[in-house]
Amino acid sequence: MNEYQHTVLCVDDEENILSSLKRLLRKEGYRLLTATSGGEGLKLFEENGVHLVISDQRMPQMSGTEFLSVVKERYPDTIRVVLTGYTDVDAITESINKGHVYKFLLKPWNDQSLKLEIRQALDQYDLIQANKLLDQKVLQQNEELKRINENLEALVQERTKELEIQNQALELSQAVLEGLPMPIMGVSAEGLIVLINREAQTLPCSAHGIQIGKGLADYFSTDVQEQVTGVLASNTPQTVKGYRLSNEAYDVDVTPLSGKFRGKGIILMLRQVEG
Repeated sequence: MNEYQHTVLCVDDEENILSSLKRLLRKEGYRLLTATSGGEGLKLFEENGVHLVISDQRMPQMSGTEFLSVVKERYPDTIRVVLTGYTDVDAITESINKGHVYKFLLKPWNDQSLKLEIRQALDQYDLIQANKLLDQKVLQQNEELKRINENLEALVQERTKELEIQNQALELSQAVLEGLPMPIMGVSAEGLIVLINREAQTLPCSAHGIQIGKGLADYFSTDVQEQVTGVLASNTPQTVKGYRLSNEAYDVDVTPLSGKFRGKGIILMLRQVEG
């Protein structure tokens, strides 16, 4: 027996019709419910999930059209079928308009044709439900994608703000460095000059001034070079006293870089002294 079983409700005021439908459908694997009036059928709807309802048109108190109109309003997913011997065109039109009937079938019926119509109606029900589930899944995925995009946008904005702050800090650092009243130079572990401020450019080391990318040895004697090598090895600041450039004397502070740049370079700061 399948785990999933369709429930079919047959509504007819004639007991013999209901008995015939039971005999016809008992081997089809459906859960079969029967009612002799529209009111009784609605009570069964309250207690059961009905996939397909087959209703007679001409019934006392509540016609099939009236019954299916209520079913449509309360249980719109249920497939609705009219089975009747009444062939008036107006009644058929009214049933279709008010009840949104899937099929209008006539009595007497052909057993094989009726079973086929019921199977097709239930296939239609399953298809509609599968499409609804698919639509829900797509909506959920769209919502998830929207949430991801919103989070990504927030992350991008946050990262952009961080970069703006870092750029501002870098510009400020550069401005501070340029504004220092003493020569400052950054030298890599390979001895290349990688940073200079405005005051460093005026040092009397060369006719063209100190240039980034040149070697420390292009502008300073071995005394300073050896001091730089020692500071890189020991990671301890040192000072070269009274170092002379042209006719001026300087104390040269050699300070190693720290943190993740430890061992990768030093900072030279020159302080002019009397001498």
